[in-house]
Amino acid sequence: MPYFTSNTYSLKRKILTFTNKISKHLSKPERKFVADITYGMLASGSCLLTDVVDQLHEPSKKINIVDRLSRHLDKGTPAPAAASYLQLVKKMVPAEPVIHIDDSDVVKPGGYKFEALGIVRDGSESTATKNVYKKGYHVTEACVLTTSNHPVSIFSHIHSSLEKGYKSANTITFHAIEQGAALFGKATFAMDRGYDDNKMFLKLDELGQDYVIRLTARRKLLYHNKWTMATELRSRRKGKVKTSVFYKGKEQEAYLSHVKVQITASKKDIYLVLVYGITEHPMMLATNKEIKSKDDVVRVARTYFSRWKIEEYFRCKKQMFQFEKFRVRRLKAINALNFYITLCMAFLAIISMESETNALKVSIIKTADPVKEKVFFCYYRLAKGISGILSYAKEGVRLWFRTKRPAYRQLCLKLVV
Repeated sequence: MPYFTSNTYSLKRKILTFTNKISKHLSKPERKFVADITYGMLASGSCLLTDVVDQLHEPSKKINIVDRLSRHLDKGTPAPAAASYLQLVKKMVPAEPVIHIDDSDVVKPGGYKFEALGIVRDGSESTATKNVYKKGYHVTEACVLTTSNHPVSIFSHIHSSLEKGYKSANTITFHAIEQGAALFGKATFAMDRGYDDNKMFLKLDELGQDYVIRLTARRKLLYHNKWTMATELRSRRKGKVKTSVFYKGKEQEAYLSHVKVQITASKKDIYLVLVYGITEHPMMLATNKEIKSKDDVVRVARTYFSRWKIEEYFRCKKQMFQFEKFRVRRLKAINALNFYITLCMAFLAIISMESETNALKVSIIKTADPVKEKVFFCYYRLAKGISGILSYAKEGVRLWFRTKRPAYRQLCLKLVV
């Protein structure tokens, strides 16, 4: 049976060990809150405070507990907790980190009281020929790949063009790049076509970072002292390096080629890597990483194709924790709630890094009852398994924070004769 009490206890203890590392510099009430909200979301598979409260099994009235959690969220994300989280993530990544930056959205079509609620393109309903716009917020995310090749967030910010003092989406993206550079010193940033912007290239060059960015059909490149459309260079060449890449859920054969060019932004030598055989029109990737061999070309292409994991990260966040169903209204509280969901996703990353023979990990996967034996992205089954094991718990984590009181001596009456 996978539902032994020892599994529930071991999982609780692992969650508490994780949250204590994040909240070690906070006050005791805040440490309790971090443990409560993280445990509640992992156990319920939801970010709704009412669902979280149901898993805490506290004797107080439900409305009082919801109010307590709401008051903590209104304070925003604690800076010491965010710093401790980033230091924990730093230990989970390889020596040469790869950071993926992408934008997503959270839609609130029936929302009226949310702060600075704007209009966003609904990515789940929009198609290549039709864009669907709804009320919601923009989300800028930066994820780094761990040693187990799974994404974990280092920057996640929910923003709206209607909030006071808002500058631009590029400003938020620059903050994500700066945070990644400050955390790791040097990393490789992988971005999609939406970031084919001279400002992005200049920012990455200024910070001394490597990049792999997919170019749009409008991009001009300097080739042999002549400005040439990237699409023209694409049509002149053919893929000579054959390799396999993971794209749209399966391994596919691709043919690669590369050429040294310069970009309009900095006029520094970069490489244009062309990927044939995957899409209708060959992909064009710009990178400043040194290419000296076929292996270097393959490594650049695979770095870009690994960006599908940040899209899967968004999807998992929305499905397994019902990210778009939050009810807190202030933007500061929404970002705080987003931070605690990020903690839950990081906990899944920690479990994914455990050995396949780890007893707790085996129990979690067995509880999830997956259809496939092995998958490339295991967050779904881990989240489902954790929720399944914790559903048998009769108590939350509140009792793990018992107050230590001094031992009072017994009162004695001294007789005076």
